[in-house]
Amino acid sequence: MSDQHEALPGLLKRARSRRRISQLDLALELGISQRHLSFVELGRARPSRDLLLRWLSALEVPLLLRNQALQAAGHAPAFDEGGWDAAGLEEARQAVARLLRSHEPWPALLLGPEWDVVAANAGVAWLLDAVGVEADLPGPDGADGPPRVNLLDLALGPLGAVVTNLPEAAAVLLGQLRHEAVTRPALRERVELVAAVAAQLDPGAAFPPVLVSRYASRHGELAFLSMFTTFGTPHSVTLESLRVELMFPADEATRVLLE
Repeated sequence: MSDQHEALPGLLKRARSRRRISQLDLALELGISQRHLSFVELGRARPSRDLLLRWLSALEVPLLLRNQALQAAGHAPAFDEGGWDAAGLEEARQAVARLLRSHEPWPALLLGPEWDVVAANAGVAWLLDAVGVEADLPGPDGADGPPRVNLLDLALGPLGAVVTNLPEAAAVLLGQLRHEAVTRPALRERVELVAAVAAQLDPGAAFPPVLVSRYASRHGELAFLSMFTTFGTPHSVTLESLRVELMFPADEATRVLLE
């Protein structure tokens, strides 16, 4: 067996374990015998392309890992991995640009899989200026290419210095980052840095219903809560990995100031 083929059983077993589904239940959902499913997980049988795609879909495996699993089984990848500037994503880019602009004057930005800022509206530029942080941000239409500003690096650096509740924000973020690092190993170093900041939080602190990020600015304290939106049913690794962060004023003073 090749090393690539040997990697498939481990990937499938980890995916099933994360979903907390038994071999029997998964076999029933896929319409195969538990014996055959067990043989695949042991590396003693190779699934067909159709079965493997249904298998990975049932376990809600990210598209990037689905491509890796297909290749490990000797099949061609099924999902496009082209960049954000690919010709086939023109409509998606236009939709994101419209969303970012329509959210102004409130901040909104498009984040890549490793938290690179792919696009940002005027509200983000205003916020960074208000807190005295310099960053070369792309506009709502996106960046033409690297280098890009990384939001985690900003948060662990100059932006974090003006977040007045940084340990609380880091603690909320940590669980999400650890989950994402499973498929994005490049995040692991930043996960450890965020964990160190989160460790400064009082162990007895109670988390609020929603995280409010608070910034010290020349206008006084600014408070924002965030919502994230993603593309529905993407068949592109790139689209699945992107998300838009929409920031909303969390108090009247911040709302009035931005408006």
